[in-house]
Amino acid sequence: MEKGAESKTQGSKFPLTLWEIGAASTVVLGFVLGLICVYLTMPASDYSFLKLPRNLEDLQILRDHLESYTSDYTIQVLVGYCALYIFMQTFMIPGTVFMSLLAGALFGVFKGVALVVFAATAGASSCYFLSKLIGRPLVFSLWPDKLSFFQAQVAKRREKLLNYMLFLRVTPTLPNTFINVASPIVDVPYPIFFLATIIGIIPAAYITVRAGIALGELRSLDDLYDFQSIATLFLIGVVSVTPTLMTKSKT
Repeated sequence: MEKGAESKTQGSKFPLTLWEIGAASTVVLGFVLGLICVYLTMPASDYSFLKLPRNLEDLQILRDHLESYTSDYTIQVLVGYCALYIFMQTFMIPGTVFMSLLAGALFGVFKGVALVVFAATAGASSCYFLSKLIGRPLVFSLWPDKLSFFQAQVAKRREKLLNYMLFLRVTPTLPNTFINVASPIVDVPYPIFFLATIIGIIPAAYITVRAGIALGELRSLDDLYDFQSIATLFLIGVVSVTPTLMTKSKT
């Protein structure tokens, strides 16, 4: 037991090997080249407004400029949006909530939710596999206590794991970023991870995308999730985890 724990601890230490750094760099380069290709296919213009939004003011400026491009260059905007969203999800770059708001502002509720669910699921999957490849040192270094909790919960709910993962996706119990990077470390199978992600993020995506339609009325991100919205998400989460609780009570 001591040897196993010792080897696990050693395996969780930095630095990454050159091969692991090379693999991560290759993924980054792929995303960057994709974004450059999208940029080169856009018409000649002033694109100084193109930057990752860090606040609602930045987002409103980006929305105002992109509205005209979206109608004339829909494919390029869609590809660029998805590539950027997936890149941010893969490398845990904050700001995807602004991207979700932008989807509502540019594409409306139905198309916006579909776009966000697709991009978020693809980004989460990309993060999952990248973490499976090189993420163990990062997770053990940044979130050792949270990882231990998550691992224990997954082990206890192995038979109804999909319900538990749905609960985590719907509710803010654990950050989505942490779930993406820690799931392969605690042996959450990818099919369960995928189903929980693509289904579980729909309620929050709907709330955020809908808010993006009335972007000018938002004063802060706190306006996104009022008490009613949070209560609704927790209710959906409780419903999703009920089969797990019933199974435990029977045993």
